[in-house]
Amino acid sequence: MSQSSSEIGAVLSLWRYPVKSMMGEELMTAEVEEHGLAGDRAYALIAEADGKVASAKNPGKWPNLFAFRAGFEKQSENGGGVPPIRITLPDGTTLTSEQADVDPALSKALGKNVVLAVTERGKVAGVQSSMPAGWTAKAEEYWPDIDGRDHRETVTEFNLPAGPFFDGAIVHLVTTATFERLHELYPQGRFEPPRFRPNIVVDSAKGERGFIEQGWIDHELSIGDHVRLRVTGPCARCVMTTLAQGNLPKDPGILRTAVQHNHGHVGVYAAVVQGGVITRGDPVRLCD
Repeated sequence: MSQSSSEIGAVLSLWRYPVKSMMGEELMTAEVEEHGLAGDRAYALIAEADGKVASAKNPGKWPNLFAFRAGFEKQSENGGGVPPIRITLPDGTTLTSEQADVDPALSKALGKNVVLAVTERGKVAGVQSSMPAGWTAKAEEYWPDIDGRDHRETVTEFNLPAGPFFDGAIVHLVTTATFERLHELYPQGRFEPPRFRPNIVVDSAKGERGFIEQGWIDHELSIGDHVRLRVTGPCARCVMTTLAQGNLPKDPGILRTAVQHNHGHVGVYAAVVQGGVITRGDPVRLCD
């Protein structure tokens, strides 16, 4: 523990997304491990046609991933690996990853042949069938026509790092101060956690305003009694923040506001220094 730290807020909400690009689940408590929140992005869908990971970053190819929701059936026990998941389809039908017909059922619902894959000890395997030897996880991103972005009206390809199906860093935090500032800049926009898919929403300390988490970069945070994170960089936002999901409408103004006023960043990424259990209401401290 650093010699000094200052309390900057408290954990308002915790989120986990068992299947990449599907809607996830809000948690009361979460186990933070070496690879982030236990079970986060442990599963993904792989397109049989090209071997790429299904991602809402390319909504033209995967237009309705946010209409699917995933949650864990149970927690892992004694390091027993990734537990099975339950997936709710857009029509309300539920599947589990243990069903023999899970791949055909998901393929029918998506209109594309897919394999449900899971990460185990840093390696990827199909739940019902093995992935090809030497397979590298790749995904695609659509860049909307917004001034200030590196690309416009373009789809690019990128590699995912080894381990769970993250695009980049393994823990994503955002503050209520940032949401409040974005809402001031774009009052008609609904800046709510599901749009930004964070793991940890920090209720900012009284009087904190603006994009305060940008000042945490290259510093450590302590959360609760045990967890320590090192903030590694800003979280650059993509087209996913503009898409409809649940009762949130499609809104390109969400991303446009972030680009115009904070270089497209909403929240920060972090690496795990020390794991443990975190709970809603736990104090968050910035370590000097």
